[in-house]
This record gives sequence, C-alpha cells and structure tokens, in this order.
Amino acid sequence: MPTAPRVAFFATCLADFVFPDIAGNAVLLLEQAGCQVIFNPRQTCCGQPLINAGFHAEAFRTAALQIDVLLEDEADFVVCPSGSCALQIRKYADLFSDKPALAAKARHLAAKTFELTDFLVNVMGLTDFGARLAGKAVYHPSCHMTRMLGVKDPPLALLDKVEGLQLVRCKGQERCCGFGGLFAVKLGALSGAMAREKVENILETGARFLIGADAGCLMHLEGVIRREKYPLTVYHITQVLMQGR
Repeated sequence: MPTAPRVAFFATCLADFVFPDIAGNAVLLLEQAGCQVIFNPRQTCCGQPLINAGFHAEAFRTAALQIDVLLEDEADFVVCPSGSCALQIRKYADLFSDKPALAAKARHLAAKTFELTDFLVNVMGLTDFGARLAGKAVYHPSCHMTRMLGVKDPPLALLDKVEGLQLVRCKGQERCCGFGGLFAVKLGALSGAMAREKVENILETGARFLIGADAGCLMHLEGVIRREKYPLTVYHITQVLMQGR
C-alpha cells in the first residue's frame, strides 16, 4: 500500500480486562506491519454475550454504539485479535433489518472489519515477524474463527515462520474446546469434559505449547492445565509473534 493504512483497533473485552498483553502485542504487530493505529476509548463490548443470552434490546443498543465508535475516526480498517468478536461485528446488520440506515452503516463497518491474523496475512501480505520460539506446539482452531468467519490458514502461515517452532497435530484438533461463552456457564460439566479431552489430546503429542487466536478458548483450556498442573504453556498468537525479539 502506498500510504500507511489507518487501523481502528478494537481490543475486545477479554483483552481489555483480562489479557492486556494481547492487545498491546496486537498494536505492536500492526505498527510493525506499517499501520497507523487508532484506539477509540469509547469502544465497548461487541455484544455477543447479550445476543446469545437473548437480551436483544440491550444488544441492539450496544451494537449501535459500537458501530458509531468504530466508524467515528474514518479508519481504513477495523482490526481485533479475536475471530469471535470480528464475526459478531460482521453480523451486526442482522440486528437492524427494520432500520435501513443503521443496517447500511453496519454493512459498511462489516466490510472493513478483520480478525488480526487475517488482516496481517491477507491484507498486509505479511507472514514473517522475526519471532523465535523453540519447541513443539499444537494450534487450537477456535470454532467461530474457523467455521463461521472462515479464517483457517492465516494463523498457520504466521506460525510457520516462527523460528524453532514445530507445529504438530493432535487427535480431534478441530473439535470445540467446550468454551462457547454461555455454553460453559449453562453446561459447565459438559464444557469442562470437552476441555479436558482437548488438553489430554494435546499432551499425547508431547507438545510444550498450546497456541490459539481467541482468548476465550485459551482461558478455558488454561483453566484445566493450571488445575491439573500439566506441563503446557498457553500462548495467544500475538504473544508468540513477539517472542525472541
């Protein structure tokens, strides 16, 4: 691109309140990619928990605010380090079927909203950030990001360029980890069993690292790992791409 693209960065709730290093690393990666990063402090939740819980009126208000905030700075792109949240923004227009003006703004926002790895690889054309991390790793392909948003290859392309990292597959790699937001709350026993199965499958490979691109899934799986004191280190992909630099 001839000029630095202006990117409105959407931190997401989990990165903002639980994993601030994910947000910080994402901004550094965007800047390294040559982007001018804009952060609007008025941004809020994408509204996915409200929608999934059936609080549609509240979700409507949240989405309307988020649309205005993310479009306010007239950035070229909107980028967030979560496929789940990017997917929700892409689906905002569904909430405004009876409000054409808002639906049009939602479609405009959706067209320029990207999950971070998708943006780095498919928009900016970058895969190598000079990262180094020695050891065997399993990548967890989270459901919303891969099955619904369709972002499958970009994280793998980025991880393939990490010096010393050996990616291996585990049994049932594409299966859900059991998080699913409210699913983990409403069906805790089933959710926990799914997470344990996933972690045990990863351990069978002899991997040292579990890597993913959605903080919610990683938080869920790391809960099992910490409780059982399993020898696995959990990384969001933004943390991996900043290793050894």
